[in-house]
Amino acid sequence: MSLKTAEFKKTKIAYTDSGKGRVVVLLHGFLGSHEVWVETAKKLSKRFRVISIDLPGHGKTPSIGYYHSMELLAQSVKAVLDQIGVRRYVVVGHSMGGYAALAFAELYPENVCGICLFNSTSYADSEEKKKERDKVIRLVKKEHKHYVTEVVTGLFAPESLSKIAAEVDKVKRIAVATTRQSIVNSLEGMKERKSRDLILKFAEYPVLFVVGKKDSVINYETMYSQMALCKYPFVLMLEYAGHMCFYEAAKETQKELMDFAERCFRKNY
Repeated sequence: MSLKTAEFKKTKIAYTDSGKGRVVVLLHGFLGSHEVWVETAKKLSKRFRVISIDLPGHGKTPSIGYYHSMELLAQSVKAVLDQIGVRRYVVVGHSMGGYAALAFAELYPENVCGICLFNSTSYADSEEKKKERDKVIRLVKKEHKHYVTEVVTGLFAPESLSKIAAEVDKVKRIAVATTRQSIVNSLEGMKERKSRDLILKFAEYPVLFVVGKKDSVINYETMYSQMALCKYPFVLMLEYAGHMCFYEAAKETQKELMDFAERCFRKNY
């Protein structure tokens, strides 16, 4: 899948476009890129048109200014989809990509026919979490590559590190390529994002929650209250997965996404 670009704020947003038919949009998380979705995109593109986007400051998309709000990420996604010329889609967001997906749903509700929060949450950072991000920002400004390597290791459940070592190494390679400024931009944006649980409450489309019980970033117990808000909730709870469920439970998550997208487009929910 060759990379294409779309113009947004005098910046080229990189993305891949594969398959045909109804559209599924894949948004990676913090320190990721479209590359983390390669196997998922291959599977989904057998039945759908799959657009996988490098969010600002990640992969082949440069940073935009010095602060990446979730609204800015959502607007960059819309620029890609408008240039392609598609109007209705299922949006799948991993971690930070999930925050962007919810911002997208708030800004452009008429374009969304389903959302997947993939190891993500609708809640804002707690005050404690904000202080933690401030500490990380100070650390990253001094030295970021060691931090990145440690962060990636902690995203996987301990037993996954040896089972899928190649995937762990791939995520580290992608993450280390993220610049210091891009890391800071994203941390600031995530820290200042607002809660969007009301988006879940009033969504007239299905919402899929992919949850790892060994996720060190998103406490799975906090997800139950969010699921209860939805009119059409769907849940994939994975007992032994951490924060990288698309690698740690590849077959299960790919099948669930295929089934979920079909439900959304057929309105079979």
